[in-house]
Amino acid sequence: MDSPTSPALTKAPTKSSMENLLGLLRIRVKRGVNLAVRDVRTSDPYVVVKMGKQKLKTRVINKDVNPEWNEDLTLSVSDPNLPVKLTVYDHDMFSMDDKMGDAEFDIKAFIEALKMKLDGLPNGTIVTRVLPLRTNCLSEESCVMYKDGKIVQDMCLRLRNVECGEVEIQLQWIDLPGKGL
Repeated sequence: MDSPTSPALTKAPTKSSMENLLGLLRIRVKRGVNLAVRDVRTSDPYVVVKMGKQKLKTRVINKDVNPEWNEDLTLSVSDPNLPVKLTVYDHDMFSMDDKMGDAEFDIKAFIEALKMKLDGLPNGTIVTRVLPLRTNCLSEESCVMYKDGKIVQDMCLRLRNVECGEVEIQLQWIDLPGKGL
């Protein structure tokens, strides 16, 4: 069951950026785990995802430090070397929203798996593994796998610059007609 894609907060792509477009990266923001408290006893979290000049955000989940968004955000990818930045905020009605941590990840392993053209693998086949390192925000091993006829990557990101919290996401690729890797 797909949720509607959130509208981009940036301008529509220009013709020149459309020519360099490789495809679309769908990021399913699944849930937050043990997010920081920024109000009296809880928080009203939402997630902002940025890649280059693109910026998308999820809806706000009120009074929940373990929110379930299950929301799809779709980014246009023209440079697979750009990192994806994810920031969690606490929505406040009468003041600036408080930052609840951030994470950054790259999509290189995911893109390399897509380039392999692995159609027809058994469902659940692990194509590659990305280990948690000091240089990435993974809290556990992330597997790029062939699932239901598609390449997907599940990630559990440990938030930085905050006392606690993780965000679970899943990457999926959307090919564009006449484009491709």
